[in-house]
Amino acid sequence: MATNPTFNLGGDFTINRLGFGAMRVTGEGIWGWPPDRQKALKVLKRAVELGVNLMDTADAYGPDTSELLIAEALYPYPKGLVIATKGGLTRPGPGQWVPNCRPDHLKQALDGSLKRLRLDRIDLYQLHTVDSKVPIEESVGALKQMQDAGKIRHIGLSNVDRKEIDRARKIVSIVSVQNRYNIEDRDSEDVLEYCEKEKLGFLPWFPIGGRQRIKSGKSAEDRGKAHGVSVFQVALAWLLERSPVILPIPGTSSLAHLEENVAAAKLKLTPEEWKAIDALKG
Repeated sequence: MATNPTFNLGGDFTINRLGFGAMRVTGEGIWGWPPDRQKALKVLKRAVELGVNLMDTADAYGPDTSELLIAEALYPYPKGLVIATKGGLTRPGPGQWVPNCRPDHLKQALDGSLKRLRLDRIDLYQLHTVDSKVPIEESVGALKQMQDAGKIRHIGLSNVDRKEIDRARKIVSIVSVQNRYNIEDRDSEDVLEYCEKEKLGFLPWFPIGGRQRIKSGKSAEDRGKAHGVSVFQVALAWLLERSPVILPIPGTSSLAHLEENVAAAKLKLTPEEWKAIDALKG
């Protein structure tokens, strides 16, 4: 089981393994501005104060508003803060997500992210999905061109399977993968194992189940009560101990939930507790 509190991303970034996903600081349906903009800015600032140094976002969150809020809250960025963003999904309307991973779109998307985030280079730029209309080689080939131009430091993938990772790695170096994964949803178990073997960062999205939240099961609830913490903190602690390459990125628009999530990094489960929770596969 994992005990290391940090992960070396791409050979040059030391990441505190519990990051922050900035999707939820936007409006309802991941659309538009949040109802309380000042609160959203406070959440982003507080995350960094609590030691978070991996901030994950995407041009599709809002769209654009998540990146704009990050810049408004945190620019000029503190030393050591890694901002990861993504391109390749478009947003025709609230709750709608349409892939567009054509090279020309990705280049425009990256330039837009650079402008909104007030950066000259993105530390980690991730292909948000695989577009069935565009071979992944063409999509990551465009990212490689932009990396060669100095606009991207490291490249990651999201919502991919092992074969797609292999295909992408033949074109360009990949440092991370972001797939859906939590106690109850382990469809990406084989991808996680691949990342462990290849020492790639694995960023589980919906680490505590998203809006539905994990149903948890009695074992997780009992462990939470025993430690005086929430079942969601137990879920995050389980992820941190599941593998040293896992970098959970729980997101929230609440200061209280943020504090709770970050505190999960200090929660240590015994091997027996961890095994009991591990048996909760959905």
